[in-house]
Amino acid sequence: MNSRRKFIKNVAFGTAAAAISPKLIAKSNFKPTGNFKPVVVSTWNHGLPANDVAWKIISGGGKAIDAVEKGIMIPENDPSVTSVGYGGLPDRDGNVTLDACIMDEKGNCGAVAFLQHIKNPISVARKVMDDTPHTMISGKGALDFALSKGFKKENLLTPEAKKRWEQWTKEKNYEPIINIENHDTIGMIALDKNGNLSGACTTSGLAWKMHGRVGDSPIIGAGLFVDNEVGAATATGKGEAVVKIAGTAIIVEMMRMGKSPQEACELAIKRISEKQSDYKDFQVGFLAINKKGEVGAYSIQKGFNYAMHNEDGKNMNDAPHLLQTNVRTY
Repeated sequence: MNSRRKFIKNVAFGTAAAAISPKLIAKSNFKPTGNFKPVVVSTWNHGLPANDVAWKIISGGGKAIDAVEKGIMIPENDPSVTSVGYGGLPDRDGNVTLDACIMDEKGNCGAVAFLQHIKNPISVARKVMDDTPHTMISGKGALDFALSKGFKKENLLTPEAKKRWEQWTKEKNYEPIINIENHDTIGMIALDKNGNLSGACTTSGLAWKMHGRVGDSPIIGAGLFVDNEVGAATATGKGEAVVKIAGTAIIVEMMRMGKSPQEACELAIKRISEKQSDYKDFQVGFLAINKKGEVGAYSIQKGFNYAMHNEDGKNMNDAPHLLQTNVRTY
């Protein structure tokens, strides 16, 4: 009797699935073409020098995954960039802690979270992707892994960052800064000459955050998501807000359903505004490209910009924003 019931249940489930599947397939009307237009885009002004390195790799026929890793390393190594890598502003206890993730055209990904003393977390994330069966390693485990791979342990707290932290402890009463203007995570996404997409994201997180806090940047589907059939997206701003809507994953899925990168970014920001009542008090920006090389960007507040490099050259672009604008209805 039990076997018969199981058989009937399985048949019913299969029949229902068969009835539903065509409808689901019909909704997925994105049709990528073979006419690929190589492009590299990244968040904020520090994306310009990062894009230069990435574009050199792509224009020479290199892979998008190598381009995004090497490009991201530029701001990580620059002590004047206070939101990424060496020179990043510390947490409220004076510790520089770093998060990063990377994802290639095959869906492989790697991430590190709450990593200390390593200047290039994006390359450690690449090692996690390439050399382990895992997708994320955190804390002391991430540091131990990095050291085992030959990375050098360094003091990442620059004199300037230390000075700013010491001043903050006297004035700010342990409240982290939610960034609105131009200094934050760098996310980079790229389409190479072979039509393959990859992305990378790296940050030192919110300045003066609680020790141990991790935002969206190392989380696949939040700070970064890549689907080589459709497109890629990255995020910047308040990580907690991005995580709550799985921001980059929904952007890619909306592109799969036929939305342009611009439409998808706008819809994701609109979702934040509908779900999070305090959205006017922080910044989130999304950046996306699709398989055709089309680009979209949108943010909550004014001030989010992104760097783009393609066969026509390079430029900075101010993203449209939600506040003080009319949001389109799709």
